[in-house]
Amino acid sequence: MDPRRAQNGLIRTAVQGLNTANQRHPWSHNDAFHSWILTRAPARRGLAIDIGCGRGELAAILANHFSTVHALDTDPDMRRATGQRCAGLANVHVENVPLDDLPQDADQITMIAVLHHLDLDTALRQVSHSLAPGGRFLCVGLARLDGPTDIAWDLACALTNPVIGYIRHPWPADSAATEAPIPTKEPRQSVDQIREALDRLMPGAVLRRRLAFRYTIEWTKPLQ
Repeated sequence: MDPRRAQNGLIRTAVQGLNTANQRHPWSHNDAFHSWILTRAPARRGLAIDIGCGRGELAAILANHFSTVHALDTDPDMRRATGQRCAGLANVHVENVPLDDLPQDADQITMIAVLHHLDLDTALRQVSHSLAPGGRFLCVGLARLDGPTDIAWDLACALTNPVIGYIRHPWPADSAATEAPIPTKEPRQSVDQIREALDRLMPGAVLRRRLAFRYTIEWTKPLQ
């Protein structure tokens, strides 16, 4: 047997096995970071803004920790889903607000799998402008693969994904999701490019690669 053909066959088998495991034990890579956000919430908790709120899972959680939550999304299906989820929460306002009209003096601004949908520099500037001094920007994002380090992290994510799925969702999935699909987009910037933009526009921001094919950004606006 051709060794190269045998190797390719093993790779295909491994990939198929990973895909099967992921389908049997699905989990939300985005929801997994809610606890990361909550443990980094600022001391002052008046106004929170969740940009790209999706189906409203995070907005509903933030409503228990902040006086007012603005859940923003440009997609009408996502706003509708968030409105339904947060129907009993009087302090959650679901809106379609452009970045340059963000509410001011926010104590916290969050994005989960959203930054790559936006113009990077514009989004970071608007977030910085809208945060109150001492306010916190907490972002969970996706980046384009660019170089051996990114590829190594992606491989680690692929290998650990079914393990995490089994731990978080040990029972096999028996039905497809019926919720409105969240809009997706391929990321354009690499981790290094995002870090360079942060150095220019949010000095002191901390960017870390994470499992689940994600990175995180944590930044506190200086107190003037």
